[in-house]
Amino acid sequence: MSFQAYIDNIQKKTGKTPEDFKKLAEAKGLLRPDVKAGEIVAWLKADFDLGHGHAMAIYATLNPKHADKLKDKK
Repeated sequence: MSFQAYIDNIQKKTGKTPEDFKKLAEAKGLLRPDVKAGEIVAWLKADFDLGHGHAMAIYATLNPKHADKLKDKK
């Protein structure tokens, strides 16, 4: 499954785009540099019923280290 397919499936399931998740994560204080991937993944699983792979895809869009690489794949 392509990265874009993950994002498309997440949007179908939740009605939210990566930008929506970014705003929500920011409001919850989850975009601090010291926040670990596991904390964000746990939030996405609990609040949005995402599986691990889909939660990691959203994490990748939130993580500045990965965001630039993903722009080409969208």
